[in-house]
Amino acid sequence: MNHFMTDEDLKFMKLALELAKKAELKNEVPVGALVVRDGKIIGRGMNTSISDYDPTSHAEINAIREAAKAIKNYRLKDCTIYVTLEPCAMCVGAIQHARIEKIIYGAPDPKTGACGSMIDLISVKEINHHAEALGGILEKECGQILKDFFLSKRKKP
Repeated sequence: MNHFMTDEDLKFMKLALELAKKAELKNEVPVGALVVRDGKIIGRGMNTSISDYDPTSHAEINAIREAAKAIKNYRLKDCTIYVTLEPCAMCVGAIQHARIEKIIYGAPDPKTGACGSMIDLISVKEINHHAEALGGILEKECGQILKDFFLSKRKKP
């Protein structure tokens, strides 16, 4: 991958982390995502699977839906998605279908991460669109909010 972390990557990941914190306040798994085009946020999302009773309401899916509506196009070419947790297979699939060019994520997800941690869907050559991926942006902060969330869940009676 040719992408190196930039100041813009840090800025947008911090904003995605703020969305993750909002999700946590709503008792959702704290993951946040942004779709950015030409340096402007066109879509925001956080996990809402619990409150929406919808297993597909991941932060990435919600951000992609908002971005596509904002530009009135289901193709999100020239866009980057910033997400606090490595996307799962469902989300990588949606990212590829939307033609998003870059995936910038915070914490790796060894259980369901589909950008290389558990499986690497972005490098399957038979798939007709390939996003670039860069992980580890604010990894400690993005991972800690998830660890704290699940630790608090296990402590409750």
